[in-house]
Amino acid sequence: MATIIQLVISMILFFVLFYGISFILNMILKVTWLMVVVYPFIIVLLMDGISTFQYFTRPGASFQAAYEGIAGLSLPDILMLGSGFAGVVLAGVTIRYLRNAGYKMF
Repeated sequence: MATIIQLVISMILFFVLFYGISFILNMILKVTWLMVVVYPFIIVLLMDGISTFQYFTRPGASFQAAYEGIAGLSLPDILMLGSGFAGVVLAGVTIRYLRNAGYKMF
C-alpha cells in the first residue's frame, strides 16, 4: 500500500515539475514544443548513469548503456516518466492556448 501511495505522489511531482519547467521555458524562449523534443534526451541522460562526455569519447558503450537503462525500466518508472511527459505536453498546449487567446509573455 505504501508503494502505491509513493508512486502516485511521484507521478504528481514529476507532472508538476516538468509542467512548470516546460511552461517557463516555453514562455521565455517562445518555442512551444521545445521541451517535448528535449524531454526524451533528458530522460536518457538521467537513466544511463554515465557522463555525457562519454557519448563522444566512447559512443558504442555509451549507447549500449543508454539502451540497457531504457530497456530495464519497470512499470512504476514508466508511469512516473510518462506523467512527466504528460506535463510537458500539457504545458505546450497551455502556452499555445494562451498565445491564441492573445496573451503576450515577455
